[in-house]
Amino acid sequence: MARATTQLTLLRGTWLIADSWRLGVLSVSGDYFMNAIRLIWDRFEEGFIVVLLTLMTLVTFVYVIFNNFYTFFYKVGEYFSERSEGVSEFFYTIGDFILDIVQTMTWSNALTKALFAWLIFFGLAYGVRIGGHIGVDALVKLASRSTQRIIAIIACLFCLGYAGLISVASFEWINTLMQASIGADDLGQFGVKQWHIGMIVPIGFTMVFIRFVEILVRLIRHQQVGLGLADEAADAMKLSETEESK
Repeated sequence: MARATTQLTLLRGTWLIADSWRLGVLSVSGDYFMNAIRLIWDRFEEGFIVVLLTLMTLVTFVYVIFNNFYTFFYKVGEYFSERSEGVSEFFYTIGDFILDIVQTMTWSNALTKALFAWLIFFGLAYGVRIGGHIGVDALVKLASRSTQRIIAIIACLFCLGYAGLISVASFEWINTLMQASIGADDLGQFGVKQWHIGMIVPIGFTMVFIRFVEILVRLIRHQQVGLGLADEAADAMKLSETEESK
C-alpha cells in the first residue's frame, strides 16, 4: 500500500513538472512571438523603404547600362566594317538586339515613378515614427512642460483628423479607380492598373494615422512631451560641437 502511494506521488510530481515545463515553453514562445511581431511592426516602413530603393536603383541601373551599351557594339562593328564584314555584322546584330531591348523598356520610367510614389508615402509614416518631420516649435518650447504636452495633444489631434480625412477620401478615390479599371501608363501591358499604384495613398496615410495614435498614447501616458519633431537648430549645434572637438 505504501509502495503504491509512493508511486502515485511520484507520478503526480512528474505530471506537475511536465505541466510546468509545458507552460514555461508556451510562455517563452509567446514572448518570443510578440517580440518578433513588435520588431516587425517597428521596422515595417524601413523594410519597405529598403525594398523600394533597391528596386528603383536596380531598374534605373539596368536601363542606363543598356541605353549606353549598344553604342559600344556599333562602334566595334564600324571598326571592323572595312576589315571583316562578317565580324562587323555580328557586332551590329548585337547592338540592334540591345537597342530593341532599350526601346521596349519604356515601362522602366513609369515603374520608377510608381516606386518613388510608394517611397514618398511610406516615408511619411516613417518620418512620423522617428520624428523626422521638421517642426516649428520655438514658441512652444518657451512654455512649461505640462503646457507643451497639452499643445502637443491638440496638435496630434489635428494631425489625426487630417490623416483620417485623407485616408477615407483616398479609399473612395481608389474604389472609383477600381471600378474604372484603367491601366497604368506604360505598365498596363503587364496588367498593372492605376489603382494598384494609387493604393499607396490610403495605405500611407493609414500608417501615418496609426503612428500619430501611438504618439497620442505616449503623450497621454506622460511618456513624451512633444510630437517628437526634428530640431534642425539642435542638430546644427551638435554638428558644430562635433566639428570643434575634432
